[in-house]
Amino acid sequence: MKIIIKEKEKIRLNKFIEWLIYMIGYSLVLITVSIIFKNTLYIDNSYFGIWSLIANIIIYILNKTIKPLIVWLTIPITALTLGLFYPFINVLILNIVSWILGPHFEIPGGIIMTFIIAVLISLMNLIMKNIIKKILEGVK
Repeated sequence: MKIIIKEKEKIRLNKFIEWLIYMIGYSLVLITVSIIFKNTLYIDNSYFGIWSLIANIIIYILNKTIKPLIVWLTIPITALTLGLFYPFINVLILNIVSWILGPHFEIPGGIIMTFIIAVLISLMNLIMKNIIKKILEGVK
């Protein structure tokens, strides 16, 4: 399996490897928050952590599909707030995940804890994009 793929003079990371990197990143953020801030994030750990994996997959899918549309629709609000509205898009995504998984994924810490998790996920996404970009630049 190739890690880096060249297509028509474009270099990109293998989609599976990219997906795996993001899954590890989301898992680290959720585990870190649940350890540091007790009783603020609940992920059901039955069935050998399958609910955590499902939550990570849903977050990844929503970040790749719905998030770009929401970002595009909220450009005026984000511009008026000088970018302060952007983390609230991740808050919306986390609330959607909580709604989909019901009692298996809950954020009982309220909007503040959801906002903190959203900011950490945004930072993780930024770091992952920079790591992937540096890997690709190193291959050229």
